Amino acid sequence: MITEYLSRVELATLTGAMRAGRQANWLGEKGVPHRLDGQRVIVSRLHVQAWLEGRVAVKSSGPNWAAIR
Repeated sequence: MITEYLSRVELATLTGAMRAGRQANWLGEKGVPHRLDGQRVIVSRLHVQAWLEGRVAVKSSGPNWAAIR
């Protein structure tokens, strides 16, 4: 079954690292959006696919509350 997020094995294969910190560093260097959740890295397959295709996966820091009135 394929899920929306990479498994730990897939993430280790992609980044070449087993530890979450090193995985997050690798993803950050490559511009792949991800989240750290404790000792776990969460990354969407869609973001990895976009990176592989050379598309920019837009990083968001959340809503721009100042723009909402």
